[in-house]
Amino acid sequence: MSQLKYCQGPKCHTHDTKDRKKGPKDNKRNETRRRSSFYYLNGNACDMRCQAEWFEVYGSRALDHFGRITEAKVLTSDNAWRKSYDWNRDNQHNHYVYNHLTDERREITEQQYDNENSITSDGQLNI
Repeated sequence: MSQLKYCQGPKCHTHDTKDRKKGPKDNKRNETRRRSSFYYLNGNACDMRCQAEWFEVYGSRALDHFGRITEAKVLTSDNAWRKSYDWNRDNQHNHYVYNHLTDERREITEQQYDNENSITSDGQLNI
């Protein structure tokens, strides 16, 4: 059996829904949702409302902790490389790295495509 976990939305228990109602008939109360898996906030919130409430309370603190962007990021021909592949019906996919600014394309193997560290940000093979 998978481990049950609680929704991390700080106001989850305040939302009035039937599945949050717990307790005996004459003493009902709302509780935070508890499930084996969630779909929001990277698997930690039960719905978009709880996800938004989490970010409203903790978002600024998370940005301060992990680092805010203090200057604009710039897409250049050196960092515009992305891995991709052409899908074929015979399951023989053509894997490649592609530069979105220069339209340059370099063929790679499926193993290089699957390996997160095989291609550097400038499109070079990291062997």
